[in-house]
Amino acid sequence: MQNRSAELREAIEEMIAMGTLTPGQHLDETELAARFDVSRTPIREALIQLGSMGVVVIRPRRGAIVADLGPQQLVEMFEVMSELEASCGRLAARRMTAEEQATLLAAHQACKEALDAHEPDDYYYKNEAFHEAIYAGSHNQFLIEQARSLYRRLRPYRRLQLRVRNRLSNSYAEHDGVVQAILDGDGDQAANLLREHVMIQGQRFSDLMASLPQLGRAA
Repeated sequence: MQNRSAELREAIEEMIAMGTLTPGQHLDETELAARFDVSRTPIREALIQLGSMGVVVIRPRRGAIVADLGPQQLVEMFEVMSELEASCGRLAARRMTAEEQATLLAAHQACKEALDAHEPDDYYYKNEAFHEAIYAGSHNQFLIEQARSLYRRLRPYRRLQLRVRNRLSNSYAEHDGVVQAILDGDGDQAANLLREHVMIQGQRFSDLMASLPQLGRAA
């Protein structure tokens, strides 16, 4: 049962990240059980797990809804995300093994291929692998867990950002600088570049706010 609940949690989380389930949407246990051909019990357990992660909100006697983040909360979460990523980058520049550097370069190349193919959804997944390679390279398990947890909560919004005009090419160019700093062992530069890469402010914040209605139309 535990393994099935974990699988369902990941499947529902993916639906939220891809916009199939949208912010504020009610999550009907019966409908989800029918969709995945299971009883309501593992669905309920999966939703409780997602609630503990902040991905959904469990409302007493009213069921669960997909978490709907307001502009101020989004800014604050991206601000913390940028600092977590900066810390990962700083440590990765000092601690990455040669094998982990090769994994990072391969992830960077995969992003380039998705960019050249003009595939934002494919780039989104390759981008996730790129950032995961940096987390792993930090060799700080607590930091890795915190970064992954917040990354999951922000997945729909990070994915949406990649659909803003020119963001894909800009994202890849920013990755390029990060990779070079890590390979050079320049922790401060890697941290600064990752902080700027993740932060949403100014025009990027305006673009994200303007794009938010797309999450509601993605279903």
